[in-house]
Amino acid sequence: MSESDKTDPTDRAEVPAKSPEPGAEARWFGFTAVDPAEKAGLVRAVFDSVSGRYDLMNDLMSVGVHRLWKAALMDLIRPGPGMVLLDVAGGTGDIAFRFLERGGSHVHVCDINESMLRVGRDRAVNQGQLSGIDWVTADAERLPIAARSVDAYTIAFGLRNVSGIDAALAEARRVLKPGGRFFCLEFSHVVVPLLREVYDAYSFTLLPKLGGLVAGDEPAYRYLVESIRQFPDQDSLVRRIAAAGFGQVRYRNLTGGIAAIHSGWRL
Repeated sequence: MSESDKTDPTDRAEVPAKSPEPGAEARWFGFTAVDPAEKAGLVRAVFDSVSGRYDLMNDLMSVGVHRLWKAALMDLIRPGPGMVLLDVAGGTGDIAFRFLERGGSHVHVCDINESMLRVGRDRAVNQGQLSGIDWVTADAERLPIAARSVDAYTIAFGLRNVSGIDAALAEARRVLKPGGRFFCLEFSHVVVPLLREVYDAYSFTLLPKLGGLVAGDEPAYRYLVESIRQFPDQDSLVRRIAAAGFGQVRYRNLTGGIAAIHSGWRL
C-alpha cells in the first residue's frame, strides 16, 4: 500500500453513532467518509497490503479462534459428493480447501484482489490440490457465474468490505440454485457486555499496533477494526438478507458475537 492510500486518522469524519443506513456503505471507509467511487480501490489496497500475511491477520483479528469458526461453518454447509460451492472474497482458499476436504466436489473461488488469489493458487499447488477448484478475479456485486448454478454460496470475512451489501446479496441469490443455501461468516457485534469492553479495548488500542509490528501497516488494521464496527448488527443483517429474497434467514453467534454465521435458503 502506498503512503497516499493509507488513511490518516486526523482526516476521519466523526464516528457515526450507528452503522450506516442500508445502501450507504459505499460512503464509508471504516470511520472515514469517502467518495463512493473510491471505496473499492481503498479496500483493494488494504488487502493487497495484508495478502501475504492473511492467516496472521485473521489470527490477530480473532485471537486465533477463526479456525474454529470456519469449522463451524463447514458443519452447517455439510459438504457432500456433487456439491458445488461459490466462495466469494475467498482468495486465499481457506474456505475452499476445507470444503473439498469435507467431501465437496467443486469450488469457484472469486475475489476482487488478484494478490489474494495468488496466495490461494500458491497454497493449492503446495498442497497438491490441482483439481476441483477454479480461481476467478471478480467483484461480489458482479459475479461472472451463471444464474442458478451453485448449491452453496459462502462469503467469509468479506461482506463488510463490499461497497454495496444489498447488490452482493442479490448476486448471491441469483447464482444459487433453488434450494441452495447462503452463508455469511463475518465479524459481528459482541453481545456479552464484559467481553465487548475487553474486545473493544483490544481492537482499537492493541490490534493496530500489532498490525504495525507484524505486517508493517497499522492503518490497514485500523480500517479492518473500524469496518467491523460499521457492519450491520446481527438482526439488521437478517432483515437485509431476507429483503434480498432469501427464506428462513437466521444467524448463530460465535464467541459471544465476536463473529456470527448468517444463513438463508434460496427459495
